[in-house]
Amino acid sequence: QTALLHGACRLCLDKQEQAHPSPQARSRDNHNSPLCPGSMKRPHSAVDPVVKMESIEDRELPEARSSRSKAGKQQRAAEELRKLHRLTATEIRDLIRSGKVTVEEYAWALIEQFEKRDDAVHAWVHYDADLIIAEAMRLDDVPAAKRGQLHGVAVGIKDIFLTKDMPTRYYSSIHENDGNAAADAAAVAILRAAGALILGKTATTEFAAMTEGTRCCNPRDHRYSPGGSSSGSAAAVGDSQVPIAIGTQTGGSVVRPGSYTGTYAFKPTWGLISTEGVGRFSVSLDTVGFFARSVDDLDLLAKLFRLDFDYTRPRKPFTIKGARVALVKTHVWDHATPGTQAAWEKARSLLAKAGAVLEDVELPDSFRKCHDWREVIAAGEARSAFLSKYVLSTQKLHPTLKAFVQNKNKPTRKEMLEAYDGVAQLRPQWDNIASKYDAVLTPSSVDQAPEGLENTGSAVFNAMWTILHAPSLNVPGFFGHNNLPIGLTVVGGRFSDMEVLRAGKVIGTLFGGNVD
Repeated sequence: QTALLHGACRLCLDKQEQAHPSPQARSRDNHNSPLCPGSMKRPHSAVDPVVKMESIEDRELPEARSSRSKAGKQQRAAEELRKLHRLTATEIRDLIRSGKVTVEEYAWALIEQFEKRDDAVHAWVHYDADLIIAEAMRLDDVPAAKRGQLHGVAVGIKDIFLTKDMPTRYYSSIHENDGNAAADAAAVAILRAAGALILGKTATTEFAAMTEGTRCCNPRDHRYSPGGSSSGSAAAVGDSQVPIAIGTQTGGSVVRPGSYTGTYAFKPTWGLISTEGVGRFSVSLDTVGFFARSVDDLDLLAKLFRLDFDYTRPRKPFTIKGARVALVKTHVWDHATPGTQAAWEKARSLLAKAGAVLEDVELPDSFRKCHDWREVIAAGEARSAFLSKYVLSTQKLHPTLKAFVQNKNKPTRKEMLEAYDGVAQLRPQWDNIASKYDAVLTPSSVDQAPEGLENTGSAVFNAMWTILHAPSLNVPGFFGHNNLPIGLTVVGGRFSDMEVLRAGKVIGTLFGGNVD
C-alpha cells in the first residue's frame, strides 16, 4: 500500500504480494496507467546524447525514437494526472464525463496529495485509501446513462454527519469506539446518489459546538487556526486535498473558516438542506453549508440540493457596472481590526472603479440585539441537544456542554420568548432591505486567522446573518499583514441563494478570489 500511495503499480511489485490482493491490486487499469512507473517502456536502443557527427550509423533508429517519444508522452501524462487534485469539481466532472480521466486515476492523485500534506494540515479524522480506490473502481463501472450530476467528484464530509461506511466521532471521546452508522445523513445520501466519491471525514470541534481548536491547521500557515467548527472541511478544500466539502454553521462555522483559508464558503438559507443525521446543537440555527474553490462548484451543489426557487422578482445576469451594492458594516464594526478594515476599503475601491453604485447602509437599532438573541437561543436549544450525552456520559462531556444542560447560562423563559419573537420580526425587515439592492457586502471575520490552534476565532460578524437565516457567501481575495487570507461576505434575503451565488461569482472575479 505504501508503494501504491506513491504511484507504483502493484502488478509491478514482487509476485509474492499477489498472494494477498487488495482492491488496488485487483484494479484493471493500474498496470497500464501513466501513474505507474512500471508501465513506461524504455527505448529499445540507447543513443549517446552527445553526437558530434551525424551519420547513418550514428542516427537514432526510428523504432528507438518512437519508443522514446512514447515514454515521454507517458511521463507527461503521469505529471498531468498528478495535478488532478488541483482541479475544481466542475473541471474534474467534465474530464470524467468526457472519458479523458477515470475516477480511479483521479482518486490516486487525491491520495498522493493527502500523503504529502496530512502530517502538516491534519484536515482528516478518517481517511481510508483502500475504501477510496474500491469506491472509485465501482464508480468507473457505472454505465454512462446511469451516472449522476457529481459522478466521480470527491467530497469531504464534516465528522458530525452520519456515514454508513465510515465511523462518526464528533471529536468526542463519547463516540471514540462507535462503528459505522446504519444509514447516511440525508445530505450525504444525496451526494452519494449523485455519484460523488466520498473521500473521508473532516475534522470538527467537539460536537461542532466548541471554539477550542483541534490538531487541524491553516494550510496557508500551520501556526494559525483554520477556523471552526468546520475546521477540516475548510482546510482540506483550501489545501487542494478535495475540491468540495460540507460543513455546518450555527454561529460562523462555515463563513469564518472560509475567510481564514481563502475558500468560497456558502451558508444557504436556514432549512433548505435537511439536517437529518447531523449532530445537533441548535435546531433554529444549525445549517448545512459548503466549501469550494469556485462559485461554479457551489452552483453545482445548489442545483443538486434544489436551492433554486421560483421568485416573483425578475432575474437578470449580475454585472457590476451599474449594480446597486449595499455596504453593511453592521453594529459590530468596532471589532474589525486592520486586516478587515483594509480589505473593506480595497473592496470599496474595486467596486467603485468597476462602476458599481455603492451605498453605505446602517441597519436599524433593533438589529443590534441579534448577537445576544443568537446566544440566548443557542444556549436554550443546546440544553436538549446535549441532554442525552449528559445523562449517559457525564464524565466525558466537555464542561461547556455540561453547562448548557445544567442551564448555567440561565436563559429565562422571558429571554427565550423575546429572542424567538424579536428575531422573527427582524427577518422580514432584513428581506425587505436586501431586496432593494443587487448585492449586499458585509465582513466575514474580524481579521485574518488567529495565531495558534487553541481558539477558532470570533463569529461576531456571522452571528446576525445566521439568526436571520440569510444566505451568506464568503468571497476570498484579500490578505492580512502576513499574507493570510481575508474574505468578505455577500449576503441576501431569505431564499435568494442563487442570486447571492451569481453576485458572488462576479464580485469574486473582481476581488481576485482565485483559490489555488
